[in-house]
Amino acid sequence: MIELKELPARHGNVSLRYARGHFATNHSHINYYIDITYQKTRLSEAKDCARQLVSKFLNNTLVDTILCLDGTTVLGTCVANELTKGGFRTLNRHQTVYVIEPEYNSNSQIIFRENIQPMIQGKHVLILMASVTTGVTTNRSIEAISYYGGMVSGVAAIYSAVDKVGHYPVCSIFDLNDLPDYASYDYRNCPYCKEGKKLDALVNSYGYSNI
Repeated sequence: MIELKELPARHGNVSLRYARGHFATNHSHINYYIDITYQKTRLSEAKDCARQLVSKFLNNTLVDTILCLDGTTVLGTCVANELTKGGFRTLNRHQTVYVIEPEYNSNSQIIFRENIQPMIQGKHVLILMASVTTGVTTNRSIEAISYYGGMVSGVAAIYSAVDKVGHYPVCSIFDLNDLPDYASYDYRNCPYCKEGKKLDALVNSYGYSNI
């Protein structure tokens, strides 16, 4: 069982739950596990996160659709509510915001079925993630949105270790100012592996599994 610590947000009431160690994702090794379980599942924390994220957006940000990765649908719904009541401009004729999740094919590529495609095509899509570390998953989302005729309006996350992915800035509640020594390594060049240090856990957007 890994031991989680809490770091309060600079604004708002949510905390960043994290553990330091040697962890493996599906495409890298990292020295911090970021736990965003409560922000994704507890309504009070999701609402607070949504307010913080939306407060960082410019008033002329166009958002028609929120693409929720990493199981952030509850948070995405709260963000949509904040965007709607905040009077943000939207171009779709219903004057509302769509909240959708991705589907993955056997090659781990994001696909959208015919009934979902109208929510992407010609729409300004906000990518919402639990965390952005290497940018690999974000780039896949950007490619999928472009392929289906959508336009990326921004990237938002609870934690981000990067300022931007491609040409798109990343808006986050927590960043490298909170965990300045956060690091991500290619598994072939991981310093912990070279030192012979065993993995503490396998981690993904659902949580962690002890080794």
